[in-house]
Amino acid sequence: MYCRPRPSQVMPAVVHPTKCCVTHSFQNIVVPHIHPTHHTHVNHINYENQHSFPQTQSNVNQVTQSNVNTGPRPGVAGAYSPGMGPGMGMGPGMGMGPGYGGPGTGVAGASTGMGPKQGPSFSGR
Repeated sequence: MYCRPRPSQVMPAVVHPTKCCVTHSFQNIVVPHIHPTHHTHVNHINYENQHSFPQTQSNVNQVTQSNVNTGPRPGVAGAYSPGMGPGMGMGPGMGMGPGYGGPGTGVAGASTGMGPKQGPSFSGR
């Protein structure tokens, strides 16, 4: 489908303020002016008092550290596993079998709840 061009739309004219131009003509007229001068020489002596304020600086680095015990975490090196507590005892199927309480159990550095001079490897020394 062919569209015909629309006719141009004409807006109202914008009238700007009138620009005024002025032409100047000059004529030189000489008027003599006499300005007498007298010089007085003044010598100034200024004492400059210099003050110094030496300062030193030092820096301090303050480091803090906190250790938070978050409780036992299974499978973590150094974890604590509690020993026998109240209400816990030897029941059927429980005891010192393989993988319980002996060397090589748990994780590296883990405590089994046995105190000093206790446990299956203590020989009374």
